[in-house]
Amino acid sequence: MGESTSKGKEERLQVAPDGIGEEARRPRREPAVLLALGALLLVLSGLHPHDRFTWLLEIAPILIGVPFLVGTYRRFPMTPLVYRLILVHACILMLGGHYNYAEVPLGEWMKIVFGFTRNNYDRIGHFAQGFVPALIAREVLLGRTPLLRGGWLFFLVTCVCLAFSALYELIEWWTSVATADGATAFLGTQGDPWDTQWDMLWALIGALVAQSTLARVQDRQLASLR
Repeated sequence: MGESTSKGKEERLQVAPDGIGEEARRPRREPAVLLALGALLLVLSGLHPHDRFTWLLEIAPILIGVPFLVGTYRRFPMTPLVYRLILVHACILMLGGHYNYAEVPLGEWMKIVFGFTRNNYDRIGHFAQGFVPALIAREVLLGRTPLLRGGWLFFLVTCVCLAFSALYELIEWWTSVATADGATAFLGTQGDPWDTQWDMLWALIGALVAQSTLARVQDRQLASLR
């Protein structure tokens, strides 16, 4: 009887590591799947875009950010939540680049349904420009600085997102100056003199909403990741 019990324990000890290993491997496969899916969608978005130059300008953040994420994956992996949201944000950029933000069908549908006077798809893009970077910044600050969860973290993440939004507006301006009329679609003001201010406001709203709704989900994933 004692020998049988001992063998049972040994069998459980041998099975457990394999089970744990399988669970640990699942999250590691997800970033590769998301990367492959994003690459496929990027190629599709580049097929006969409305304007090739505008498409390149709009997807530039993807071409810059994704190689950086791949290069730092082993040293500083992000949570599954962040990787998924990055893909969603990339899709928003690809769609805007393919159609031109002022002509995206979703925005045209919104004009009809809600009575908007302009195509507001760019507002979705700038909301995402605050929403997704907020969780990226939060993760980096928690993992690479002495900051703890609380008011200061919330405030500094919001500041980072506003600074990023302002930088993006400056890049749009510099691109417009450098290329003259070539970047008109990239600016996407649609005749709105307050477009820059609206863009930054929506980025601010996105940053606030992201931290208010997903901080606990992110914290749980960080606890299991670290």
